[in-house]
Amino acid sequence: MDKRDFLKWSAKYDKDQGWGAQVERELSARFRRARVLSGADLARVVEWKFKDDEAKRMRVLELVARNGEALVARVSSQAFNLPGDDDACRINSFMMLEGVSPVLASVVLAFFDPKRYGVFDVYAWRGLLGNEVPNLFSTVNYLKLLVALRKTAAKHNLPVRTVEKALVQKKLDEAGAVENRSQRKSGRANPKPKTRIKKR
Repeated sequence: MDKRDFLKWSAKYDKDQGWGAQVERELSARFRRARVLSGADLARVVEWKFKDDEAKRMRVLELVARNGEALVARVSSQAFNLPGDDDACRINSFMMLEGVSPVLASVVLAFFDPKRYGVFDVYAWRGLLGNEVPNLFSTVNYLKLLVALRKTAAKHNLPVRTVEKALVQKKLDEAGAVENRSQRKSGRANPKPKTRIKKR
């Protein structure tokens, strides 16, 4: 893909997301301004990430609700204010919070600094690194994906989040997997078998 392709697919992602794109804009502005998360912010990140998977959304919301407000503020403030190149430390800081995985940490970071971070998504991995490895959603693998995303973003002078959104949207369209987003978000990205219509 060239720069124009990345911009086109990224714009389509935002258009298709609708509510999700609006939430992302709101939270991005808040995170950059405040440089700290509230418990409510963390819950909205969970709602955004797992909006198509009700069971997982409820389970993770229950877990993140166990974190006290003071702990969420302290951990997020520390993570946001670390030096820009300390990616592993930022991710691991967020993972000190109950219910926060590398995937959720990636959402927070992508919203906070879209120039340098993208969301940890299986389709972004496939777009740049091929078939996913076993136990994909780990800190080490997110760091590998970040390297590839940043290399591509630098080549086209684009934010990392723009490149990641474009890769995800292109793979979604290619797979015809709009209806399959709940599986993708939970890490299972195999398309559902199509139901055949019997001819009369």
